[in-house]
Amino acid sequence: MALKKRFFKEPSGSFFLFGPRGTGKSTWLRQNIRADLYLDLLDPETYRELATHPEFLLHQAGALPAGATVVIDEIQKLPSLLDVVHLLIERKGLRFILSGSSARKLKRAGVDLLAGRATVYYLHPFMAGELAGEFSLERALFLGMIPLVLASSSPEETLRSYVSLYIKEEVQAEALVRNIGAFGRFLEVMTFSHASVLNLSEIAREAQVKRKTVEGYLSVLEDLLLAFRVPVFTRRARRHLTAHPKFYFFDPGVFRILRPKGPLDRPSEIEGQALEGLVAQHLRAWRDYSRIQADLFFWRTRAGNEVDFVLYGPDLFVALEVKNSTNVHSGMLRGLLAFKEDYPEAKVLLLYRGKHALRVKDIPCLPVEEFLRNLRPEGFFCEIF
Repeated sequence: MALKKRFFKEPSGSFFLFGPRGTGKSTWLRQNIRADLYLDLLDPETYRELATHPEFLLHQAGALPAGATVVIDEIQKLPSLLDVVHLLIERKGLRFILSGSSARKLKRAGVDLLAGRATVYYLHPFMAGELAGEFSLERALFLGMIPLVLASSSPEETLRSYVSLYIKEEVQAEALVRNIGAFGRFLEVMTFSHASVLNLSEIAREAQVKRKTVEGYLSVLEDLLLAFRVPVFTRRARRHLTAHPKFYFFDPGVFRILRPKGPLDRPSEIEGQALEGLVAQHLRAWRDYSRIQADLFFWRTRAGNEVDFVLYGPDLFVALEVKNSTNVHSGMLRGLLAFKEDYPEAKVLLLYRGKHALRVKDIPCLPVEEFLRNLRPEGFFCEIF
């Protein structure tokens, strides 16, 4: 697969760039940043030198002129360097770009991410629009959208290795959990909660660990950017709502590889979960790349009315429902109609697996593949409505 132009745009000033492994952070940095000094902490010699003598960074970067750009790739491997980075920003006026797959070790080391002197951004798996004509919805649901996987000549094998790598290198090697076997069971159990409301007590029972352990494991997943939670939208609530968030793995391919399968598992159910997760992944990436002020929620009443996603911010209020169906019938619109009744200010949209844009009960219904292909950082939602 040829190199793709990413939607993420270079910010001004110093910044952190976080993202799961394999999302293309190093590739983006080398393609887009003219660095006066580039330090890759995955390089054993560079790592060993700076781990032993952090002051070497002071000598190397200190010789650069004010305003020069320094890139440190995989900064989470040496949190102690941030003290030197902070000093160089303050005294020399250098610009630092710091990438990593997790802020967990930085937080555990008591680092405050440079006290606001560097903003935080995220690089996500591919968006459909970045792949343009190479995007296939069916392939995305099967293999996911991780650049490392899609660039491989054996993508499914790479995806399986990718999941194992995270457990071995990120979790085990950094001693984030004590019992890797229990964590592996937890990961499998969590696949049944993908695109679903979290029930921590049930997860603990299925994974054969304590609820507090589940909470810790969830924190590990989120800190490694492998998963995220979507809270309930409760603004001016007129109905009794569920209290628990929904859970998603960050990529549908990772979800599919981890998900146990057997005679009692319906392929359509797994595909539906993967589809909803793919849309969630795109909405988060779109929000981050467009740098719009908006939070992602879902809405679910105790009576059973539900909307999969709500984007809410000063300039955006959109509710979306995702259906893994090639047809639209009125029953699919129940959640959106109930939401529209409570929030007439909101725009509502149904995404489905069909081929044609429709309007049913005055609700626009778009093919989900068309929606994903056209979701870009500038202006898409305005074009729909």
